[in-house]
Amino acid sequence: MIRKLQSGQYRLYSRKKNPKTGKRRNLGTFATRAAAEQHEREVQYFKRH
Repeated sequence: MIRKLQSGQYRLYSRKKNPKTGKRRNLGTFATRAAAEQHEREVQYFKRH
């Protein structure tokens, strides 16, 4: 899940909520949406291999 921050950057959050905190885990902040989408693909690939 990618959200745009007020600073203009994009932050990647985990798909599932953390059961302990009830919030989504921050998986990194990126300058462009394309960079965030690319990293999301890398995370999904890593989870499956």
